[in-house]
Amino acid sequence: MNGTPRQTFKTSVFLSYPKPCREQQQGFIDRLCGYLDERGFAARTLGVTDYDMDAPLKAIRRLMRESNGLITVAFRRTYVDHAVANYLTDVTGRRSYDLSDVWLTSPWAHIEPAMAYQLGLPILILRESKVVADGLLERGVVGTYMPEFDVEDPTEEYLASPEWRQLIGQWEAQVRTVVDRKGDPPQLY
Repeated sequence: MNGTPRQTFKTSVFLSYPKPCREQQQGFIDRLCGYLDERGFAARTLGVTDYDMDAPLKAIRRLMRESNGLITVAFRRTYVDHAVANYLTDVTGRRSYDLSDVWLTSPWAHIEPAMAYQLGLPILILRESKVVADGLLERGVVGTYMPEFDVEDPTEEYLASPEWRQLIGQWEAQVRTVVDRKGDPPQLY
């Protein structure tokens, strides 16, 4: 140990997000990565921190198996000025409804959390405001509260809010439990 730097290991977590298309989104990711790093987590994202020659789903699965939890950030990607859901429905009990002035996110914001769920990883999904809450982005689908944040509101720094501290604290505890239990032998029942 004489003069040898002590190596610290960070807990690997999968960070899923569509490539930011706005500076505020990139700033949010940068702050999130900084937060995770300070807390002892290594945020890993395919095509950003890790690269693979295999098909994306295979590469994502491999990276997730090396991870202990997942955070997905569902950024705004596609703006919908006006649309109608269930347009021309003729099924009894189904109605069409308006989808105006909303945003869609990347399909990967649904795919990657579903893959993490199947692996039993702790999941935290963050949804940018006005992104349609459907599929895995609906509250409670993966069993945890899903916060909504606004990168455009300069007065709100979501990563400093009490809501964030409580949610990330719960997620961190779940991730640390995964790390601890990975060393246990498998149980049949």
